[in-house]
Amino acid sequence: PRAVMAAPPPSAPGESSPPPPPLQYSVLLEHLVGDKRRPRAWDPAVFGGIPCPPKSEEQKMVERVMESCPFKAALACVGGFVLGGAFGIFTAGIDTNVGFDPKDPYRTPTAKEVLKDMGQRGISYAKNFAIVGAMFSCTECVVESYRGKSDWKNSVISGCITGGAIGFRAGLKAGVIGCGGFAAFSAAVDYYLR
Repeated sequence: PRAVMAAPPPSAPGESSPPPPPLQYSVLLEHLVGDKRRPRAWDPAVFGGIPCPPKSEEQKMVERVMESCPFKAALACVGGFVLGGAFGIFTAGIDTNVGFDPKDPYRTPTAKEVLKDMGQRGISYAKNFAIVGAMFSCTECVVESYRGKSDWKNSVISGCITGGAIGFRAGLKAGVIGCGGFAAFSAAVDYYLR
C-alpha cells in the first residue's frame, strides 16, 4: 500500500510547480507501527548467518536431559573428582614429606611409597571435590528452580548453603565463615564466567 499524498494545487503556465507537500505523519506512522505494519520474517540467511533448522524431538529431549538437576549434579561430581584428583597429585608432588615414615625420618622413601602416598592424597582430594561439586550443583539447581531465574544470585545463595553446610560440622562460627567465604568465591567465579 502506498501512502496518500495531497495533490498539488494547479499552477499558472510559466510558473515552476511547487514541491509536493510532505507525507502526512499519521499515514506514515500507521505503516511503521500501526495495524497496517507488515511483520518481517527474520531469516538469518538473509543477513549472512547460518540458517537454523527447527529442532527435532530427539534434540529437545537431549536438551531437557542436559538441563536437568541430576545430570548437572553428576557432571559436577565427575568434574570435581577429576579436578580434585589432579590437585591432590599436584600438591603431593610438591610436598617434601610424601613417602616419609615418621618412625624413621632418615630413611629415604622408595618410588613405590611416594607414588602410593600421591595416589592416596589424590583419591582423598578427588572424593572431597566431588562431594562439594555435587552439593553445590544440586543446591544451585534447586535455588534456580525455586526462583525461576538464572542469574548470579543463584550461585551466591547456593555457595552460602554449601559452605555453611560444610563448615557447620566444626561449629556455628565455622559455618558462618564457610557460608560467607564460599558465597564470595562463587560470586567471583560467576562474575568471571559471565
